[in-house]
Amino acid sequence: MRDLGKLVALAERAAAMVGPQNEQPGTLTVSAAASGRTTVRVYGYIGSTWLDEGVTAASFAKELERIGKDGIDLHINSGGGSAFDAIAMHAALLNHPSDVVSYVDGIAASAASFLAQAGDERVIEKPARFMIHNAASGIWGNKAELREAADLLEEIDASIAEMYADRAGKPAAAFAAAMDAETWYGSAEAVKAGLADRVANDKTAAPEDRRTQLIRARARVALRGASAHH
Repeated sequence: MRDLGKLVALAERAAAMVGPQNEQPGTLTVSAAASGRTTVRVYGYIGSTWLDEGVTAASFAKELERIGKDGIDLHINSGGGSAFDAIAMHAALLNHPSDVVSYVDGIAASAASFLAQAGDERVIEKPARFMIHNAASGIWGNKAELREAADLLEEIDASIAEMYADRAGKPAAAFAAAMDAETWYGSAEAVKAGLADRVANDKTAAPEDRRTQLIRARARVALRGASAHH
């Protein structure tokens, strides 16, 4: 079982070494009904840019605090962004008392791909895509600082590979190799790789009823709670 505290510590170290990237900002929307499940949408860039704030870990965690235990549907359409923000967002979802179903609406690339792994159930639209690759950063410094940055990136890559492996039930080395190659997955390929549990709106597959989905999600939540005490 991965050590979430270690991941957050890695994120804090890396954030101090690299600045925000020059990307387009993202949007975070939350639609909560008086009762029932809450829809959370992460669209666009994750983290802060030089000019604007995207979907940051701080804003995401603040919104999660307002959500009760009736269920979260996390919808993702993001090319990624800050691995460090996504790691913290992933941890916030795992530690939330509600069950979580993550949906890849268009693309879950880079940091967004492992954010999607926080779902107790992971669903991908038939035309949607996953993409996984190694962490990258733009760093200025002397030779010692650059070596430290390279070592840190290796640690981050290893931790992210473990995130995928934990959910897929496959060796982390397989995902590390896929990250080295920058690998794209169609919906069926994502399910086969273990990055998603099922394809949404696939007319060729027998649909799973909502009751079965909830039973599966609650079982995962119970297992996750038991694991947290070890």
